[in-house]
Amino acid sequence: MKKATNESIIIARHINAFLNEYVPSQKTHSSHTLKSYQYALTLYIGFLEKEKGISPERLRGVCFSKITIEAWLQWLMEQRGCSPETCNNRLASLRAFLKYLGSREISLLHLSEDATRISRKREARKKVKGMSKEAVKVLLSTPDLSTKTGKRDLALMIIIYSTAARMDEILSLKIKQLHLDVDKPNITIVGKGNKIRTMYILPKAVAHLKKYLKEFHGDIPNPEVYVFYSRNEGSHGKMSQTAVNKQLKKHARSAHEKCVEVPFDLHAHQLRHAKATHWLEDGMNIVQISFLLGHEQLQTTMMYMDITLEQELKALATLEDENEKKISKKWKKAKGKLAEFCGIKPMKQ
Repeated sequence: MKKATNESIIIARHINAFLNEYVPSQKTHSSHTLKSYQYALTLYIGFLEKEKGISPERLRGVCFSKITIEAWLQWLMEQRGCSPETCNNRLASLRAFLKYLGSREISLLHLSEDATRISRKREARKKVKGMSKEAVKVLLSTPDLSTKTGKRDLALMIIIYSTAARMDEILSLKIKQLHLDVDKPNITIVGKGNKIRTMYILPKAVAHLKKYLKEFHGDIPNPEVYVFYSRNEGSHGKMSQTAVNKQLKKHARSAHEKCVEVPFDLHAHQLRHAKATHWLEDGMNIVQISFLLGHEQLQTTMMYMDITLEQELKALATLEDENEKKISKKWKKAKGKLAEFCGIKPMKQ
């Protein structure tokens, strides 16, 4: 094999740094979102290698040209059967990488600018069918408050619904971010890109949260520990999203027997989605809702009005299972397959 060029090594190094350093620390703390970035680049590198014959020594900036990206999107639809929604999700992830690459290598900045001119695929748009307020009420009545776990689950569901925050934003909450003994009780949410927003909560939610805090954190909680923590790791370890979804599904099964509108296979994001639609029903304008949800683009919030939840989560649902182990930095070796050279997992056939 020929020796990799300096440009090849630079691009491979930036792919590795983007996925293993920049995205986890600057873009998101959500494992689902991180997987979305990882899988998009896995598919793109796989496309370059399998369809375009690009080997490590041939990796160049031109491999990320507008015409190549457009061919990749067509390949995703025709060869891998991806929906327009999934293609748009993959394109957004690739654009994020190219923006990062351009900020580090000025000679490659044009790649990001060209990528922004690629049209998104047209998505089917349907009226949202979310959980009703009655369905949420029934769901919140299911935890057994005579148990410690039941009290925790109720407090967790109330906070998720009250704030409509992302799951990782809730699980990343520390005691110091709760401001309950003030005129207008609120929670400080740290969102994507470390952007901060304040979410006000109603007296009933405050009461439940205070009961939970007393039960799980004592009379004088440590301000530096997590509000909802892992049983195995203690208060300095976050409760996992897997554990949350397991509990939500358990309560959803019970609630479904009383109200069929409660999704049998409930996911944490559905409570966020439900709150957003209820804000709309209550007359809140879309700009306010966009801010409360922590969306960067108003168009993202508009999706809550026009498409179903199933479509909105389709990109995440189509992600293939991936090994959670970190990938070693193999770009320095410049040997083997292109995916290995870039330090990412090989594409599944």
